[in-house]
Amino acid sequence: MTMYRNQLPQTNGEVLLTDSGLETTLLFIDGIDLPEFASFPLLDDVAGIAKLRDYFVTHVDVAKQQGVGIVLETPTWRASADWGAILGYDAAALADVNRRAVELLRSVREERADDQTKVVVSGNIGPRGDGYEPGDQMTADEAKAFHQAQIDAFAAAGADMVCALTMTYVDEAIGVARAARNAGIPSAISFTVETDGNLPTGQRLKSAIEQVEAATDASPAYYGINCAHPTHFEHVLEPGAAWVERIGMLRANASTMSHEELDNAEELDAGDPVELSEQYATLRGRFPSISVIGGCCGTDHRHVSAIGHACLSPSAV
Repeated sequence: MTMYRNQLPQTNGEVLLTDSGLETTLLFIDGIDLPEFASFPLLDDVAGIAKLRDYFVTHVDVAKQQGVGIVLETPTWRASADWGAILGYDAAALADVNRRAVELLRSVREERADDQTKVVVSGNIGPRGDGYEPGDQMTADEAKAFHQAQIDAFAAAGADMVCALTMTYVDEAIGVARAARNAGIPSAISFTVETDGNLPTGQRLKSAIEQVEAATDASPAYYGINCAHPTHFEHVLEPGAAWVERIGMLRANASTMSHEELDNAEELDAGDPVELSEQYATLRGRFPSISVIGGCCGTDHRHVSAIGHACLSPSAV
């Protein structure tokens, strides 16, 4: 069922693209209403499935044009117990929708992948609370218990890995990593940061990664930074530092706005794709451990294409 679970290409010397800001694309570009900013309910509708498939196929085709692989994240950032309950999904319905999310991406892989374009299917895990505000914080044990069901569904459905995006505090990240290890599936842990480069809790990114490493026996396959602009975090990254060399993924926002500003924005700020791609190329030149590159809020396939060209052209490699 799974293809790359035991040997992720992005941890084996290959640089892969990943997708972009799914929810902001659906909401602001496609004009689709997303209650609670959740995209997974689209899996219950024929038209919604077609829209999701089109989004993922478009990104795979960008990777094919550039001769590289891609990591696709399931549309399940909100498909966990608390958000599911708000949207009318009980535990059984959530398990089913998480399974179907993986099956959708596996079907895209079967249709579009080839020898030069490997498609890694990743189960996308979001924070229990808001992606910009830690709110009520769980212990690591509570976080493991909370996220275990979703991770188990991904593992059983044949996902290659799981990725926690927009983690705002350490204990939740530790819980996700432990739950993934318990399910026998690789994990990636991606933190978001504020404009000062620190987590929303105020903790330094360095300290957060080191704490997860110590608490999980370094079980995550790699770490990431997402939902922040490069200008928010580039100054905290230390070339050659062991903790920085564990950062393998970058999914930046198109906008330089803060989380608070983005939360209150009524229009999409798509930034400048070319400028963003140049910032990515600079970061990859300084930090070659970054092997998965894509976008977050405000980005779409055009940003990913520009990022790939900037980072993967012969002059950039």
